Amino acid sequence: PKINLEEEKVKEENFQKYIKTRIEKKNKETKDYITGHFEPSLRKDFVKVPAIYNISGYDTYLRKETMEAFARMARRAEVDGITLKIASATRNFDYQKNLWDRKWTGYTLVEGKDLSKSMPDGLKRFKKILEYSAVPGMSRHHFGTDIDINNANVEYFNTKEGEKVYAWLSTRGPIFGFCQPYTKKDNFRTTGHNEEKWHWSYLPLARFYTHEYKKLVSEKDIVGFHGAEFVSEQDLINEYVLGINPDCL
Repeated sequence: PKINLEEEKVKEENFQKYIKTRIEKKNKETKDYITGHFEPSLRKDFVKVPAIYNISGYDTYLRKETMEAFARMARRAEVDGITLKIASATRNFDYQKNLWDRKWTGYTLVEGKDLSKSMPDGLKRFKKILEYSAVPGMSRHHFGTDIDINNANVEYFNTKEGEKVYAWLSTRGPIFGFCQPYTKKDNFRTTGHNEEKWHWSYLPLARFYTHEYKKLVSEKDIVGFHGAEFVSEQDLINEYVLGINPDCL
């Protein structure tokens, strides 16, 4: 049969438009996910952290794969005389925004100070909060892969119990797929948040979402919280989202 080249051209153009639309839709869904614009309790790929592990004081959720890996790790730790609990798990954009805004406005004190009064310069205040808190839309806790273990403060990990827990996690955590993204800064990690011995990522998923973040998100997507006007003045994606332990990239 005779082929109508003009019809074939139109068919191919329409097919390419269809493929492009599907890719754009998928990218939009992924971007919304990795910037925290979702409700974890409504997603089928998330589960509620069981009460036996949850010490956050409220219902919290993780990706199924992360929860299963943590449970395996916690059971092994118990055999070794180490107790592992989850102090914080998935945080969506709204949750992270609340944490950030409370520090920005002085409702939550930072190192005992109301930053809205002690640090009126907005950019300096922004950078101070960044020492231990991610900007809303840029937190690894959006991924459903990251957890704070036992106690999210430096003092706990300076106790004998905290030192034992960290030593165990440092040697055993990688066996179960967990990596510490915020290690002590050195020649290999010169930027990003301060060291957090409590924060661990389930690497098989977290690595993928970190790479997707680099591809899909730009600073112009990071809006909707106090101090957002200072985002454009910094290289936040390279210095914070990607400014992690190289072993976790």
